[in-house]
Amino acid sequence: MFDKRVDLFKKRDKETWLQIRKTFKDAGFKAFRSGHYLQETVMGGGCGAKLDPRDFGGHGRIDREIYWVDVREKDEEQARDILRRNGIVPVVEENVLLDAALRKKPKEDFME
Repeated sequence: MFDKRVDLFKKRDKETWLQIRKTFKDAGFKAFRSGHYLQETVMGGGCGAKLDPRDFGGHGRIDREIYWVDVREKDEEQARDILRRNGIVPVVEENVLLDAALRKKPKEDFME
C-alpha cells in the first residue's frame, strides 16, 4: 500500500497514455496508476465565467492536460519490459509546464 512509486510516463500526449494503459490491461499488468491533470492557471475572460479564452479559436478546445502513469518501484522493470515488447517508449517530461524555449530534452527509455 505504501510502496515507493516511480513515474513511468508524464507528458502532454493523450494517445500514448491511452496506448500504455491498454497495453498494460491487455498484458494483465495491474500494478499501475494513471491519470491526468491541468496545472495551468489562466485568467478568465471578462465575464467572470472563468473560461479559458484560448479554447474559443477555430479548432475548439486545445488539450493542455498532463497525462501520467506510475508503477511501484519493484514492478518498474516488468512494466518497462511490457512496453518495450509492444514498441512503446515511455517519456517523463519533468519540465512539461515550462516554455518550449526553456525545456530540456526529455529523458527517454530507448529500446535496445
